[in-house]
Amino acid sequence: MNTTPTNTKETRPGLDYGQTLRLEPFLNRVTWADCLQALRQLPDESIDLVVTDPPYIVHYKDRDGRGYPNDDNSRWVFPAFAEIFRVLKPDRYCISFYGWKNLDRFLLAWKECGFRPVGHFAFIKRYASRIGHTRMMHESAYLLAKGFPKKPVLPLGDVLEYRYTGNKLHPTQKPVSAVIPLIETYSQANDVVLDPFGGSGTTAVAARKCGRRFVLFEMTREYYEAARARLNPSHQP
Repeated sequence: MNTTPTNTKETRPGLDYGQTLRLEPFLNRVTWADCLQALRQLPDESIDLVVTDPPYIVHYKDRDGRGYPNDDNSRWVFPAFAEIFRVLKPDRYCISFYGWKNLDRFLLAWKECGFRPVGHFAFIKRYASRIGHTRMMHESAYLLAKGFPKKPVLPLGDVLEYRYTGNKLHPTQKPVSAVIPLIETYSQANDVVLDPFGGSGTTAVAARKCGRRFVLFEMTREYYEAARARLNPSHQP
């Protein structure tokens, strides 16, 4: 998977393969990088929660022709989630959206990495995002455990609302309102939330609203810039 930005000095600040692994250079910032490379720069067991929306491996294009890299192959799935498992602290959660058509590939990779599926979320839409053999009116995500996390005092319901974002910043932009309950339920104040497939920064925005720190990687320049703009204090949504 050759996805490295060409101008490494500008686009990959903090990525120095000779340095000791450190979390601090990536905290509360968006890093323009392929997550397979950037994740290797994070120390073992340094992340409290992962919330991510990886490519669904469906060759997706929206009505404007927008897509995203590596949506045409599954070679990245196991190595990416193996690194995610490594950097996640023991007895913590990873929440990953996925494409139902390729659930077998995701589940196999997650289990081979060491994750245990312990829950599943359906995010109900008030509209059909696509019409085929059915009217597709929900998004899905798995709750994965590394080890045996302590169950939340008030577990989150597994059917949640999904508000349409308009996909202005990313072709599959998730609503902040859908991510906030996940972060509030499965992490604590000041925890570090990782999104290695950062898109336009929804996870980081939600983490900040919840009083958490974040680490966000995004490899497409357009979406990286959108995420940075959203996280700028002067940005008006």
